[in-house]
Amino acid sequence: MKKILVVEDEQAIREFVVINLKRAGYNAYEAENGEKALEIYERENGDFDVAVLDIMMPGQYDGLAVCKELRRRSSSIGIIMLTAKTQEMDKVSGLMMGADDYVTKPFSPSELVARVDAVYRRVAMTESKGDSVFQEEIKSGNFALNLRNRTLLKNGKPIELTQVEFQIMEYFFSNPGTALDRTEILKHVWGENYFGEEKIVDVNIRRLRMKIEDEPSNPKHIVTVWGLGYRWET
Repeated sequence: MKKILVVEDEQAIREFVVINLKRAGYNAYEAENGEKALEIYERENGDFDVAVLDIMMPGQYDGLAVCKELRRRSSSIGIIMLTAKTQEMDKVSGLMMGADDYVTKPFSPSELVARVDAVYRRVAMTESKGDSVFQEEIKSGNFALNLRNRTLLKNGKPIELTQVEFQIMEYFFSNPGTALDRTEILKHVWGENYFGEEKIVDVNIRRLRMKIEDEPSNPKHIVTVWGLGYRWET
């Protein structure tokens, strides 16, 4: 059963989200605040595929704090933030803290389910690859990407990646020195039918640079191709 955690303080919205996710085949757990969400996560031993988090919630743990805590505990769980149109900086902050995607309120049931399905497929694909036979490692300069255990090494030292970051790196490693436009990256990582905006690519690239570059403000590996996208260089 596909297991999802829905965290939203407004009861009407929470029930709307839960009902539609259950109709789509998800086993939905709901929480009215961040503290309750973390309690449920702990009680279920972290056994969730996806979490849907409202950014604006009362209490010590708003959506951003819950996102940060869930990502600290798991690199594989899919995280989607629910945001208002006016929360532009919160969208970026959520992505920088490890969220995979965001959905802007108001949203339709079909849009929400499509975005959740896309994140879930990524989680499921990650799990299934652990049991399949395929090229185990791709090396690029001082970096080594292990496709079985989903890890990245730089000079032999591990760099922790979210699943989105890993898929971007896998795409770069498979196309070294090639200029990849944002649309290509978006379709490859988020799927052909992704509803969102291309800027989600830029935020993830910024996050990746902070992890792998010696000088993130002067990147040597993930190079910007102006007016197009990005290129991987060793």
